[in-house]
Amino acid sequence: MPDRGPGWTTAGKFPIFQEKHEMPVTATLADRLLSTRSHSEALCQPLQTEDYVVQPIEDVSPPKWHLGHTTWFFEEFVLKPFVPGYSVFHEDYAFVFNSYYESLGERVIRANRGNLSRPSVQGVYKYRRHVTEKLMEFLEGEVPAEACDLVEVGIHHEQQHQELLLTDIKYILGNNPLLPAYSDCGPEEFPKLGAAEWITVPGGHYDIGHRGEGFCFDNELGRHQVLLGDFEIASLPVTNRDMLDFIADGGYRRFDLWHAEGWDWVNREGIRAPLYWHERDGQWQYYTLKGLQPVDPEAPLAHISFYEAYALAEWKGFRLPTEFEWEAAQEAFGWGNRWEWTGSAYLPYPGYRKAPGALGEYNGKFMVSQHVLRGASVATPHGHSRPTYRNFFHPHLRWQYTGLRLAR
Repeated sequence: MPDRGPGWTTAGKFPIFQEKHEMPVTATLADRLLSTRSHSEALCQPLQTEDYVVQPIEDVSPPKWHLGHTTWFFEEFVLKPFVPGYSVFHEDYAFVFNSYYESLGERVIRANRGNLSRPSVQGVYKYRRHVTEKLMEFLEGEVPAEACDLVEVGIHHEQQHQELLLTDIKYILGNNPLLPAYSDCGPEEFPKLGAAEWITVPGGHYDIGHRGEGFCFDNELGRHQVLLGDFEIASLPVTNRDMLDFIADGGYRRFDLWHAEGWDWVNREGIRAPLYWHERDGQWQYYTLKGLQPVDPEAPLAHISFYEAYALAEWKGFRLPTEFEWEAAQEAFGWGNRWEWTGSAYLPYPGYRKAPGALGEYNGKFMVSQHVLRGASVATPHGHSRPTYRNFFHPHLRWQYTGLRLAR
């Protein structure tokens, strides 16, 4: 299992961060569904009503939209096709809460989600209660295997949005001029990592991709062999100390460390430090979910783009591992606190075929102009990570808990 560090719960009346082993393996599908639905709402409990609607940039969706979209997903893919006579909760909600499923009709464009002052927050919670109740009633009877599979997909889909909820909330509050805290506890404190060591991995053929039982997304399928040469990979991710030294050495001003596209991005956007870093009175501060804190040199580096990961690796004299090297070596090191940029483009595995229907739009159509990240992050719900999980983002994005591990 990945090294996720300690679990976190609030000292108050509701759990924000799930503890390890919160959901036993023997939990029924209905139990896991209800737990997942409840956790999404717990993540939003520290918010004020005004926080639910803010959308600072296109990549960040309002919390209210996440709550509605994950509800629409279950309504669209489970209740409508499998519950005889089911009537949708509101005829406009498919237009409001569809994300990118072209085959399911018109939708509000992504950049306009912040304009949705209606439905109200209360209305979205009413929608969630209605759909959750109908799902629980449905699961009390004889449920076709196909429907069970779709409920499983819906659970993992909502877990993905739980991570997005937390990181989008951080972006919303972290771009508020007051830099308000989300909560007095959070998943951003770490035990000291110590010194990284090099792990030697012999060359040879390695099996890559999902195998055996258990859930996976379609982009993990197509288990195949890859031939790797001898390589070494760091036992720990890069820390803030390396980034502090990189900045002090003028790393953001040295074109020779960057891809041309990355150098253009640095200059166009005026990038001089990782996201959420603020220099005040000659000291670097970092916005966390608990508010502004001094940068901890020993903490794993976070909120960097692929461009920054590449440049920092160049400055260190090393490189990023490929996603295949990462998967081949992952049993030898702890992972799970940061999504780790790899040097691999997001491409299909051999034999990949998109699923028929709307679910075929889930992963396949995004296999262009993006890079693979491996592992998990402190915002990833427990039970949602695995060694074959392939996350992917465009190279300029950094609002997720993204870092890097060195290879040579």
